[in-house]
Amino acid sequence: MRPALDLLRALPALPEGPVVDLGCGAGDVGPALAQLGRRLEGVDLSPAMLDKARATGCYDALHEADISAWQAESPPALIFSNAALHWTHGHDILLPRLLAMLAPGGTLAVQVPAQNNAPSHRMWLALVEERYPGRVDPATIPGILRPAEYHALLAPQGETALWETEYYQYLAPQESGHPVRHFTQATFARPVLEPLTEAERTELIAAYEAVIRTVYPMDESGDALFPFRRLFFTVTV
Repeated sequence: MRPALDLLRALPALPEGPVVDLGCGAGDVGPALAQLGRRLEGVDLSPAMLDKARATGCYDALHEADISAWQAESPPALIFSNAALHWTHGHDILLPRLLAMLAPGGTLAVQVPAQNNAPSHRMWLALVEERYPGRVDPATIPGILRPAEYHALLAPQGETALWETEYYQYLAPQESGHPVRHFTQATFARPVLEPLTEAERTELIAAYEAVIRTVYPMDESGDALFPFRRLFFTVTV
């Protein structure tokens, strides 16, 4: 939650209007966003995630929609997106579209992983291409633009702040395997593993385990300290 809370702390004063949690997932940020005292709406493509968000009791409305196709019903004071937009491509089209929905003086606030160049992520792609070339569609891999590209895109649209922070996450021991492997396998590596057979997945995971131990050492108890970089930006129209 710390990246989401850091992004919340960076918000400027908001005009009148609702708050939208774009890519709300299970509603983890809902309680913090509810503290803004506005109508709170969540948007997500997964019905299962929306059910979990609904169970928090924080949202006034929840909408099942693709982020790239969603349209606000009324101009939001804030569109807040925490660790979701890296799964959506075409940011050069999406972000101006979101900014155009905002109420005058409204803010778009975004946090996304900026980890694709780190060994934790890069090794999945290198190893799968080495063993099974052409099997993974690059379009399915989550990713973001370079900071300079975001600045060029966003600065003409409003008052823009752009920054990165590297967080050191403590990853607890797993029953088997490296904790960094478990963390990335559940997120970034999903589209890497999906096209493979069960035997191929087992082989790729073993190859990743062999490499990743040399980059992210585990201590005697099996835990690991995992540096994870995130990109933030706010744009106030």
